[in-house]
Amino acid sequence: MFAGIDEVGWASMEHAYGPADDVPGLLRGLASADPLEREGALDGMYGAVHHQGDVYDCTLACIPFLFELVAHPGIQDRGSLVELLTSIGGIDLDDEDEIDEEEIEGAANYAMAAVAVTAGADVFLELIADEDPGVRLAVPPALATLHGHPVRVLALLRERLPVEPDEEVRLALVEAVGRVALRHRTLAGQAADWLSRLAAEPYAPGLRLAALAQLARCAPEALPGEVVPVVTGLLRELRTAPAGAADPVAAPEPLDASAPAAESADERGAPVTLVGQLRALAAAESAGRTAPWTADLLRTLHIGLDDRVADRTALLTDQLRSPDLRQRIDAVRMSAGLIRAWRGPYEELVRLVGEQLAVPEPQLAKAASHVLEELFGLAAPAADALAARVAADPGAWVTEWESGPPGLGSAVKALARLGDARAVPALTAALERSEVPHDVGFAIGHLGAAAAPLAGVLRRRLGEIPLDEGAYDRANPLLGGLTALRAGEAAPQVLRVLRGAPEYRGEWLRTSALQALGSFGPAARCAVPELRALIRRPGTAAATEAARALWAVDGDAEAVLPVLVEGLQAQQVHERRSAVSALGTLGAHALGAAPLLRALLSHDEPWLRVDAAIALWDVSGRAGESVPVMLAAWENNRHVRVRVAECLARMGVAGAGSDAAHVLRAELASVRRHNAMDGGYGSHDTYDDEKLLALCRQALPVHTGKGPTT
Repeated sequence: MFAGIDEVGWASMEHAYGPADDVPGLLRGLASADPLEREGALDGMYGAVHHQGDVYDCTLACIPFLFELVAHPGIQDRGSLVELLTSIGGIDLDDEDEIDEEEIEGAANYAMAAVAVTAGADVFLELIADEDPGVRLAVPPALATLHGHPVRVLALLRERLPVEPDEEVRLALVEAVGRVALRHRTLAGQAADWLSRLAAEPYAPGLRLAALAQLARCAPEALPGEVVPVVTGLLRELRTAPAGAADPVAAPEPLDASAPAAESADERGAPVTLVGQLRALAAAESAGRTAPWTADLLRTLHIGLDDRVADRTALLTDQLRSPDLRQRIDAVRMSAGLIRAWRGPYEELVRLVGEQLAVPEPQLAKAASHVLEELFGLAAPAADALAARVAADPGAWVTEWESGPPGLGSAVKALARLGDARAVPALTAALERSEVPHDVGFAIGHLGAAAAPLAGVLRRRLGEIPLDEGAYDRANPLLGGLTALRAGEAAPQVLRVLRGAPEYRGEWLRTSALQALGSFGPAARCAVPELRALIRRPGTAAATEAARALWAVDGDAEAVLPVLVEGLQAQQVHERRSAVSALGTLGAHALGAAPLLRALLSHDEPWLRVDAAIALWDVSGRAGESVPVMLAAWENNRHVRVRVAECLARMGVAGAGSDAAHVLRAELASVRRHNAMDGGYGSHDTYDDEKLLALCRQALPVHTGKGPTT
């Protein structure tokens, strides 16, 4: 074994952490009889040689030796090595047109890895009946991903299923059939026919559920018409405890208690590896579950059902009523993914998520509160459940972090984002803490008038803050709350902060203070001399911000207009955008700046073009120049749509047959959220999309199209 390994020029190669001269030791470690040494070697392979999926020269040099290990029946944990080879050779380069010059070498390595692993993939054919179930579990996805003869692979996967004794491996065989169908569309019909038979015939419920999940992925048109009743029936079968086993949900213990404690690094006498930690987490997640793979199958099914919102909602509704607490946790998390990506009527689903807050299972309640936190107005059906949770658990009003400032608890934030006054006691308590939660100002902003009683404590706490290097972190949450409340009585305390801002983060602190003073309007007249002093430095960000505040407080267009015009020449785009936006607030008083704003309509920066178009309409009242720019930006950059819709709603230009009406109606007719992303999301995505829908309806003379109301 390892013939020629010492003849490879490892020292001349590199991996993620430097010279690759340690790679021979890692490869030999993979063959060790010591499980800790094998785990450490595998950790090194993923951590350095195949770091975050990268393929280096040394990764390519490892491939023959990895195949040698995989084919040797005396090597243990060969399933992990099959998975490693699958990862190395399975990089998809479909987007190679987007590869830049710096990535060409890496792309070439990926391509060579795919060729090398595919060339040796016949080894996997021989391993499909290996004695080690871990190997048999890893082989189906390897074959589906890497083998060059998909017809042969498809036949082998189907032939193996009736004789495979391990349930999880059978599921992997079914999943691999779906993967073959996705990668080779000419085989999709064959695969779908076979999967349909599996789903319809009296096989074990897990196998039938797996077949339905793969049908949803590769041939959704082949799913049974009433897919939800079929799936919910299979879930009920899966929840049934095996004969003679204790009922796992009759008297549920906390989920953490049911999981066996993983041995610590000290107990095992070796450092904990990342691979070991991931295995321990997977074991803990699966412990005590009758069918731990159910969640993965359901996630696959939901992905395949895609825009079938009604079916997915009905399925999740059933899952949330399950007596299986873990299935409910899975359903809560999947509900978040559905609502985040698709528009629909979610009242009943949200109400059921809210009911989980009262379940005496910390993981379930925590998952539910996190989901509701991101829903903002859509969480209304769970308002009473949130209020009860907040009232019952004052200890969770604020969350402490090992690093960074404290934050409000999820249930408190969710309740505040509903504008529910029942969040006020929790916010009052948070404001009395020695360290105020960093997000309290945002919560107050969503509470609106219900938060008015908090103005006094905000004002007092702001007046007590030492103006030292920590001033920004302590003052910013308070300034945010006062800004939201437009609490003009706090102008003296805000002015103190403006005057005494320290050098460290002083610019940020001044920005927050100026925003607060501007929100106070004429109630902040005591700050006028300070604001006039700040605008004497035109061309700076501080001057632009002060000019905007001075206009809101004093209405002196003659004083602020030259400062804002000068701000249009700023080097930083965000500073120019600030000046453009401020000019818009002057309305007709800034008409003289219209040619300058008009010149920005063709700027390279799309956000600046949109800001200029909006400001130009605000100062001139002429929509003809602005609307085409905004509608072009709408099509090219979905993230500007809320800003554009706000302006269109004010303009009133979306009459019947207009271009604006066309894009607004198209948005309302879409089931997918405008900002839904594959593989990522933002915490305010649902809020922003619901705001867009409301603005579209407001801008149109008559409500048209789909989309939930908040």
